[in-house]
Amino acid sequence: MGTFIVEGGHKLEGSIRPQGAKNEALEVICATLLTPEKVTIHNIPDILDVRNLINLLSAMGVKVRYLDRHTCEFEAENIDFDYIDSAEYRKRASSLRGSVMIVGPLLARYGHAVMPKPGGDKIGRRRLDTHFLGMISLGAEFEYDSEQRLYKISAPHGLDGKFLLLDEASVTGTANLVMAAVLAKGTTTIYNAACEPYVQQLCRMLVKMGAKIEGIGSNLLTIRGGEELHGATHTCLPDMIEVGSFIGMAAMTGSNVLLENVGVRDLGIMPEMFRRLGVSLEIEDDNIRVNQKEIYEIDTFIDGSIMTFADATWPGLSPDLLSIFLVVATQARGSVLIHQKMFESRLFFVDKLIDMGARIILCDPHRAAVIGSGRFQSMHGTVMTSPDIRAGIAMLIAALGSKGISKIHNIDQIDRGYEDIEQRLRSLGANIIREE
Repeated sequence: MGTFIVEGGHKLEGSIRPQGAKNEALEVICATLLTPEKVTIHNIPDILDVRNLINLLSAMGVKVRYLDRHTCEFEAENIDFDYIDSAEYRKRASSLRGSVMIVGPLLARYGHAVMPKPGGDKIGRRRLDTHFLGMISLGAEFEYDSEQRLYKISAPHGLDGKFLLLDEASVTGTANLVMAAVLAKGTTTIYNAACEPYVQQLCRMLVKMGAKIEGIGSNLLTIRGGEELHGATHTCLPDMIEVGSFIGMAAMTGSNVLLENVGVRDLGIMPEMFRRLGVSLEIEDDNIRVNQKEIYEIDTFIDGSIMTFADATWPGLSPDLLSIFLVVATQARGSVLIHQKMFESRLFFVDKLIDMGARIILCDPHRAAVIGSGRFQSMHGTVMTSPDIRAGIAMLIAALGSKGISKIHNIDQIDRGYEDIEQRLRSLGANIIREE
């Protein structure tokens, strides 16, 4: 496991471009299983989770060809089901949360899929009911092997379109069911569908491949299935969470940084929420400039009550951003309540921020009150261990904005979601090294 050694207190300066969107890449790569023809995807982030998924598809029999570091061609002409039924597949798929989205395409195209209980971040319960109940409604049959912790899913007579009312607006659940529905017989209607930009991008790629999908961008999707899909070319959006990470880094270090080609149209309310935190940012065409000359001051609600940042379904604030808002608030002037509704373990990293000198009260597993210090470099370096991707990047932001030296262990978690992060930060003036 690697370690980052970070000397805080250095201002950042220059320009940086966000990588391709991790969450979108995982969805659209799984969608290549829906056709035997070639699908080319551009702007794929070169990060651990995405590489692992691509390697898994290659082991399943998909022909994979890299055209450059961020462009990949997929051809799922033949799938090796002997491999999918093997122990090696179970081991590899169980370590990768995104592998759950392999099920929809395999079930729709071949009528058979297996899925080990997936891994990923240790951030609390991440139930799969939305995926399973939707597929059962479409005609799938489930069998759970408790000894191997393996789900066996089959649709011997194919899938049939149905009206689906999702119990939650799950992003991966919506993606999985859309991919299953495009090859199902008849019409599928998905109500309470997630409508994040990444789901919209998946739907647009499927339309290029010949799918008939209406309602893209809304929570009501209508899919007229049954048509064979063909090849297509697709480009991933910039990663919204990485954009938020760089805004947070620039703000907390009192820096002047230009974020280029961020996909402003698809950022939702995130820029405005940073402004409510007091961050000085300006939108210039498709770029964002953060020029934080003075300490930022947290806004209050109109009636003067304490500001609350809470995650919500799109176009609300992504739960992946709350760790970033929390750490940035530690140096602001004022107070804020961070309410992480979705995952009950995602705020447990705040004990390390408290060790660094942050004034945070963990009210319960879902809520933390942050009382800002009102000055830059109000915290000091410490030794930390990253439990998940988003906590890891929050720790890195804290280290950059603190006095002294910090060490962050288990940075493989950060590598799962951020490409070449230390080299890119060094180009802005950060003092950070990787120690294996």
